[in-house]
Order: sequence, then C-alpha cells, then structure tokens
Amino acid sequence: MVRLARPPRDEPRVLPGSLITLRRKCGKAGCRCASGDPHESPALSYSVAGRTKMLTLSPEEVPAVAAAVARYRSAVKALEAESRAELDALVARVQARRNAGGGR
Repeated sequence: MVRLARPPRDEPRVLPGSLITLRRKCGKAGCRCASGDPHESPALSYSVAGRTKMLTLSPEEVPAVAAAVARYRSAVKALEAESRAELDALVARVQARRNAGGGR
C-alpha cells in the first residue's frame, strides 16, 4: 500500500483533478481585457458524479494544490502498478493450475 507524507495541517494531502488557468473577459468597456489580455485565475478542475466542477484558487493556494494533485497522481500510478502485478500473479496461478490438470 502507498504511504504518503502528511503535509501541514491546513494543506490538502491528495486531490484528484487538474490545475488549470481560467481566462475570461469581465465585460467592462474600459478594461484591458476588452481589447486583449483576458483576466486569468488559477483553478482546480475535478469531477463529481460524472460532472466537471471548478474551484477558483488564490495564487497562494496554487503550490499546495499542485503538490496535492501530484501526490494523488503518484498514488494512483503506484496503485495501478500494484494491482496490475497482483492480476498478473493471479492469472499465472490459474494458468499453472489449469496446465497441471487441476481443473477449474
């Protein structure tokens, strides 16, 4: 099983999703975004019951969220590798039993 280091108490340990940058225009005629660069906000994009949700983040939250997303992806990758090894071992045992004439 994968063991993860515990970050400081107020920071998330693991988070599913992706860190994205939202870009949008505010609609004010005199704003810089009306003629060029849109406003940018960091956000966490994640799914709940098959629906995509977005959580806008402050710039100060980005490093902790990025680290938690990376830990989540690392844990999923490790779990997938472990489960694949377990499946391969099970398949090998069943095939060996069948080849030895053990039946079912």
